[in-house]
Amino acid sequence: MTASAPRSILPPPSAAEEEHGRRLAELIRQELVAAGGWLSFERFMELALYAPGLGYYSAGSAKLGAGGDFVTAPEVSDLFSRCIARQCAQVLAQTGGEILELGAGTGRMAAAVLTELAAHDQLPERYAILEVSADLAARQRERLMQLPEALRERVVWLERLPQRPLQGVMLANEVADALPCRRFRLGEGDVAELGVVLDARETAPIAFTEAATAADASLARACDEILTSLPERLPAGYASEVCLRAAPWIASLAACVARGMLLLCDYGLPRRHYYHPQRASGTLRCHYRQRAHEDPYINLGVQDITAWVDFTRVADAALLAGLEVKGFATQAAFLLGCGIEQLVSQAGEGIGRARLAGEARRLLVPGEMGEAFKMLALTRGLDIPLAGFELQDLRHLL
Repeated sequence: MTASAPRSILPPPSAAEEEHGRRLAELIRQELVAAGGWLSFERFMELALYAPGLGYYSAGSAKLGAGGDFVTAPEVSDLFSRCIARQCAQVLAQTGGEILELGAGTGRMAAAVLTELAAHDQLPERYAILEVSADLAARQRERLMQLPEALRERVVWLERLPQRPLQGVMLANEVADALPCRRFRLGEGDVAELGVVLDARETAPIAFTEAATAADASLARACDEILTSLPERLPAGYASEVCLRAAPWIASLAACVARGMLLLCDYGLPRRHYYHPQRASGTLRCHYRQRAHEDPYINLGVQDITAWVDFTRVADAALLAGLEVKGFATQAAFLLGCGIEQLVSQAGEGIGRARLAGEARRLLVPGEMGEAFKMLALTRGLDIPLAGFELQDLRHLL
């Protein structure tokens, strides 16, 4: 992702985007007024991203790639997906069964994973995709229909999580960061929840801003659990976010795994690093036309809103759901463990290899994606070492 940019240098939205934003703003305004004039940030984020027909992931827009708002690792290079496939092949060799991808983007990762698995003679019985965005699902179908028949016939789209637990692999690349989160600010011995109110200072017909109220019992309890687990005290005025939806989300995914692996890739940190005193305003980021910024109240419905993942919360939820935390590593270590260097060397010499080497550097180096993104493997009934986690084991940090 790009570095955070000031609001003033963001590209102006088009007339169509402005109209779209006005309609979503009106929907949020109506719910805010009905709630008494204050709305939790969690609910605001949920509407901004998922309101039917209007939210960022529910309405049609170019989200991924050079013409979209951000670039994910599968869009940077198929090397990422081919390494994912190699890890999947190792698991499928033990479990058989299928792959379920949550939020498959443009379908590029699915296409590359299937192609690589075919080369390893380890194709899943089916490759299922659960996608909340109708626009992205259409793009996925267009791309995956270009695969050879033996591959494309294995692809199916689901409307909900399967009722029958699967054997195989579940993939979630940059999914957890889009779970709506709650915002809080620490006081002198108390906690306030940061929510959303109408902003009368703005000249726009409908504008929103941040406002605090007393934290309810669930948020206060979550903040107390965070604070008591940290090695040092956080100062008054410290603001951040907590995703209380992470635990039920992981529980719902765990219920769908009979035997196999749930592999998550996202930008985030273990709790003790996430809630660091120097990270005093949290990790909330918005992405609009390849620029990152920190204002979730503009460009409604046409910009992404994310927060970094507290991997400790995810790991704790997995353990409660009966999964084993099998591996935790940086993206760079995972890709190296899955043989990304070998994949580059197989390209031979010349321009092709130079291009792949450049793509690999972007996936591996700390300044790009190599360290900010983490890989977390959660398993059930899988007693084998995983190749992607043999070079690095950061589980002690969780």
